[in-house]
Amino acid sequence: MPATRPTEIIWRAPRITLSFAAPTDGPVSVLSLRPADSPAPAPVLAPGHGEQPLVELTAFGHGRFPGSFRHVDTIIGRTLRYVSHQESARAGWHELRILQEDPALGVRTSSVFEAHESATAVRTWTEVTVDSDLTLDAVSSFATGSFLADAGVASVDRLLLAHADNDWIAESRWRVEPLRTAGLADVGRAAHHHQAPRTRISLGNRGSWSSGEKVPTAAIAADDSGYSLAWQIEHNGPWLSEIGENGHGAYLLLTGPTDQEHQWSVRLRDGETFVSAPASVAVALGSAEDALRALTQQRRAIRHRRPADNALPVIFNDYMNTLMGDPTTEKLLPLIDAAADAGAEYFCIDAGWYADGHWWDGVGAWEPSLRRFPGGIAEATAYIRTRGMVPGLWLEPEVIGVRSPLATTLPDDAFFSRGGVRIREHGRHLLDLRHPATRAHLDGVIDRLVEEYGVGFIKMDENTMTGPGTDLGGLAPGQGLLEHARALLDWLDGVQARHPALLIENCASGAMRMDYAMLSRLHLQSTSDQQDPVAYASIAAAAPAAILPEQAGNWAYPQAGMSDEARTFALVNGVLGRMYLSGYLNRMSALERTSVREAVTAHRTVLTDIRERQPIWPLGLPGWSDEWLALGLQRQDDAYVSVWRRSGADSATLSLPWALGRDIAVEAFFPTEVGTWSWSWDRSAGALHVTTTTDEPSARVLRVRVE
Repeated sequence: MPATRPTEIIWRAPRITLSFAAPTDGPVSVLSLRPADSPAPAPVLAPGHGEQPLVELTAFGHGRFPGSFRHVDTIIGRTLRYVSHQESARAGWHELRILQEDPALGVRTSSVFEAHESATAVRTWTEVTVDSDLTLDAVSSFATGSFLADAGVASVDRLLLAHADNDWIAESRWRVEPLRTAGLADVGRAAHHHQAPRTRISLGNRGSWSSGEKVPTAAIAADDSGYSLAWQIEHNGPWLSEIGENGHGAYLLLTGPTDQEHQWSVRLRDGETFVSAPASVAVALGSAEDALRALTQQRRAIRHRRPADNALPVIFNDYMNTLMGDPTTEKLLPLIDAAADAGAEYFCIDAGWYADGHWWDGVGAWEPSLRRFPGGIAEATAYIRTRGMVPGLWLEPEVIGVRSPLATTLPDDAFFSRGGVRIREHGRHLLDLRHPATRAHLDGVIDRLVEEYGVGFIKMDENTMTGPGTDLGGLAPGQGLLEHARALLDWLDGVQARHPALLIENCASGAMRMDYAMLSRLHLQSTSDQQDPVAYASIAAAAPAAILPEQAGNWAYPQAGMSDEARTFALVNGVLGRMYLSGYLNRMSALERTSVREAVTAHRTVLTDIRERQPIWPLGLPGWSDEWLALGLQRQDDAYVSVWRRSGADSATLSLPWALGRDIAVEAFFPTEVGTWSWSWDRSAGALHVTTTTDEPSARVLRVRVE
């Protein structure tokens, strides 16, 4: 603590520096957020530019001025004043806490920043304490107007937004576009006495699908690629990113649930505290892709990695384009043999193992079907182990089918409800993880699967979205959902503490819950349910923009009878990431099986140092309909690069600026046969020209090394 009151706070962590204004007559605001030791840009802005309050919050009776749909210009946010700040360090983490208060209203806020020594990023959230009686209905986790000054530009006309739409079988559809195109209208401020416009760009999700419509990761970048800022909101429920213009220039606000968008509010009394959803913010002196890449190290820093997570097994799953939820002992045994012969280390029996027939609205007990497994499912799981693999099972723990006996035996308040009526969605009721009966039921299920059947892997799915939440106990539905979401994380922590060797995959109709509240804990993320390998290519190429490559579970589902190019294409999808192998390998010819084994071997080579590699996109962030796609995993002067040609021109030019002006060696990594592909290197331009002469969709993985 300084002896005198500061007017500016400068916080220097090993990889990042933040500066804040702390005026006597206004709230704290972020002035700059830059990589450590980077020079400040030349001033292009008027004094005071960018002074967006760090904390914005609204409460019943305390809204905004002027009124709008935006979550800035809040009355309480303006009346907060600096009180103190504290810095501390522990085990590689550096922490800053900035305390503000509005003594007249009895509100105190603590803005918390954590920076790990390995990442050019901070993790941040807001803690609000109320001495009297106040119902909060929106609390920012972070807000800044600093990025214009940090980018050295005077107008949002010079800024780009990188963001991704998300949906079932259409995940990670990235776009990079000017802020003006994305939704910030130029309203002609001079004609309106330079008043701030009220338009905003609003990115967000509702309910329990944190990535049901938008990926909770995005970036802002200067159009000259001189500065960029990326963020991710780390909440397994609803969230909001908001970008707009204000009287000083522009702002970015990150928050969890709000009343306006998500029916969230919470009443605080007598010293109670609310903690907002955390978010991570990363910066780079480069493009939006550079800032997104900076988030990679942040994700590694915030993971709760256990010894079991250090193993990165190749997993075979019987579902995709294979058994499709219809497993039996008879069907599984030849697949188990084929998966083991291909080099898989885990074998997951997917949906259907618990039901004799139609199962969608009858799930909940998770007892094996004797019709499917006459000798018991233990016969199949034991056989998996005799073939040197670890058995896994698909599970959807958070639902009870409306036809399940548990729908009547569990207490009513163990389920989500609204107005005293139990929620029924898509033939399911939704379990509330706050209730002890729910926890006891799910703990019993997991313990039984692990202890009786030797299960070492759970594919944890969630196919039913909760809606706004539950109002049980008189809470706002959004607060009920928030408490449930945090209870779910607590339950997962308990499961992993009891079963430290158990690996859990995060799945929700593919990637509908692709957030780092879940992924900080879980081993693997399903990137899609997409069944077309050609469509899957853009999903696989884009996944590391939002998740770690070592957590990106990309399906590779080759089939007997595919052409060589089609089979290779399907396998390339899984090589850079975490290969999630499927397909009727048992029906393949010897040549086809050899190709699969070659892909698994290549993938295992990638896994040896995948946690030390950063994603690169030599053709830019992948677009959903792009004809050519490329993803690389780079470590210093060495990169694996997957290249997909889906249609169109027979050649493309990959940008490799890290090899500019140097000689490189390029080799066919998978498959090792070049086939119809060729390439040439332009060292003066840092450009790798690749060509394929086949008319089919075609893909290759190359290895590129500076000589």
